[in-house]
Amino acid sequence: MSGLLAGKRLLVTGVITDASIAFSVAKLAQENGAQVVLTGFGRLSLVERIAKRLPEPAPVIELDVTNPEQLAGLADKVREHVDGLDGVVHSVGFAPQSCLGGGFLDAPWEDVATALHVSTYSYKSLATACLPLMGRGGAVVGLTFDAQLAWPVYDWMGVAKAGLESASRYLALHLGKHGIRSNLVSAGPLRTMAAKSIPGFEQFEDAWVQRAPLGWDLSDQESAARACLALLSDWFPATTGEIVHVDGGFHAVGA
Repeated sequence: MSGLLAGKRLLVTGVITDASIAFSVAKLAQENGAQVVLTGFGRLSLVERIAKRLPEPAPVIELDVTNPEQLAGLADKVREHVDGLDGVVHSVGFAPQSCLGGGFLDAPWEDVATALHVSTYSYKSLATACLPLMGRGGAVVGLTFDAQLAWPVYDWMGVAKAGLESASRYLALHLGKHGIRSNLVSAGPLRTMAAKSIPGFEQFEDAWVQRAPLGWDLSDQESAARACLALLSDWFPATTGEIVHVDGGFHAVGA
């Protein structure tokens, strides 16, 4: 077997459509020698249908990242398909509509708490649920949208992503003794289902395309997926707590 991830066993969350970054991660991972197991939430039949579009149909495990029972049973469910894990991809995020689109000042705590639970705390929850399956050299990789700045319409999801970025650094600290790395990929705006659910998200698009030094393709999930693969591979053995920007360089320039 050849490829960047030859022999690796990966758990990939967040495959909803073939336009999602997670789908590109799963596809490229298989093409580079990895065994892939997917998780799905809600409409499992949809995820199972998308899974069949991969080079090798991948098994799908039901997982609500806010459900303690499902998290507690995750390792056993994964063991039905692979005997351990070398990498975990966190591509999960959700915020109620009140938390997006300009309603920052009015969003109630109950909705904000949901956004933080699903989008931030779940990164730690997923990692610890998978810890019994992982050994030294393992990697956890998550997806963020640059939380250094406040963005129009992103509101509490931006706060959740800031928490995710901090959580990844703390996970790097606490998983280091196990030899497990935690890193994030910060992708520019992409026309995924997640983006479509954010009112006014198109405000980002024109500015990004015009200002990114390398330019920006709003439909190119593969660039972010490649960065995830690199961080899951053995080529970054001493890198943890890092955020790799895959945004055409937008984050590095002013006007």
